[in-house]
Amino acid sequence: MEIRLIDPVDPADHAAQFRLGAEAFGAPPYPATVPHPPTTRPPGREVWGAFDGDTLLARVAAHSYESWWHGRRLATSGIAGVTVAPEHRGEGLLHSLFQAVLEAAAGREEAVSTLYPTANGIYRSLGYELVASYDTVEIPTHELTGVRAPATTRTQRAQVDDIASVRALYDAWASAQNGPLTRTVPRFATTDAELLAEVTGVSLAVDGDEVVGFATWDRGEGYDPATSVIEVHDLVATSLDGYRALWRMFASYSSVVGRLHLSTSGDDAARLVLPTSTWRVVSRHPYMLRVSDPAAALTSARLALPGLAPTRVAFAVAGDRLGRADGCYTLHLGSEPGICERVAPQDDVPTFTTQGLALAFAGAQSCANLRLVGHLTGPDTHDRLLDAVLGGRPLHVRDYF
Repeated sequence: MEIRLIDPVDPADHAAQFRLGAEAFGAPPYPATVPHPPTTRPPGREVWGAFDGDTLLARVAAHSYESWWHGRRLATSGIAGVTVAPEHRGEGLLHSLFQAVLEAAAGREEAVSTLYPTANGIYRSLGYELVASYDTVEIPTHELTGVRAPATTRTQRAQVDDIASVRALYDAWASAQNGPLTRTVPRFATTDAELLAEVTGVSLAVDGDEVVGFATWDRGEGYDPATSVIEVHDLVATSLDGYRALWRMFASYSSVVGRLHLSTSGDDAARLVLPTSTWRVVSRHPYMLRVSDPAAALTSARLALPGLAPTRVAFAVAGDRLGRADGCYTLHLGSEPGICERVAPQDDVPTFTTQGLALAFAGAQSCANLRLVGHLTGPDTHDRLLDAVLGGRPLHVRDYF
């Protein structure tokens, strides 16, 4: 077996990828027509394959992203398109592929990796753990009519000149969460005019001259309240009245559209504005995180706690089947941003599994809960300190890849 980068411009490789993906994710009835291969390699994307001679047995795609963690941009390897030919499943092909993919990601200084799994156990064995999910929730539009009117905030349709403010508002919102992509890498290289053209509308919530919220949405078909749906891709605000104004705008459709579908994640603050508890999840895509380089990830996070005297937190990571995260580390904490460094082996230090480190870094679980399920062992001296510096930010996923 040979592990190598797939050249998407090569017609033979392209056809093999298409057929393998069609088997895994579904395709038109056979014989399906293979689309023309791209003429250039897509920027920020690599596809790795496991080959037996010229036969493609498995593939993994890796996208270079940035995502927000602890208020900082962190280089991220987004994994997608994982497929294995059914005759070769269970042979360990993904282990070898992920070793190659994550080695290449390390060369790009991508300290964390994320993916949307179809089988949790496979990716847990590779050091990933569930930290969030990308959901579609449904709300009856008539229930939105009860949202309180904002005091001074109004809504208006965005024009091309407004999109810079939309992008800035997204960054302001996303930087206060854990997990959202920055939307600044090649995949998001959409012009302002193109962004407007992709959807029915981009609506702004405006207070005075300041944009305090935006929604991107598609109207959908029909005007029967029993069947029609508005699809809201983003509903983001930086003020209470920003959320109120946008919800009330969608409430104005209640006589002709019965339901609203919102793409969201976690404990969305937009829900706190609603006068109803209706928030029915109609689809869910779990999201997994792996911290491949603990020293780089924790240093990039620039963790600090006001008033904290300089403190060293020693810890270890053990059990990484891919062999990248295992080792001993020292996290330097204080009132100023600290660093994390790999150090020589130490005895009797708190030890995370790879999955436990992912959960702790994301702020998804407390140290006490990690100990409960076996993802953290050893002295608990600094558990409460780690909870304080790593917790406190909501987890949000805003894009599917």
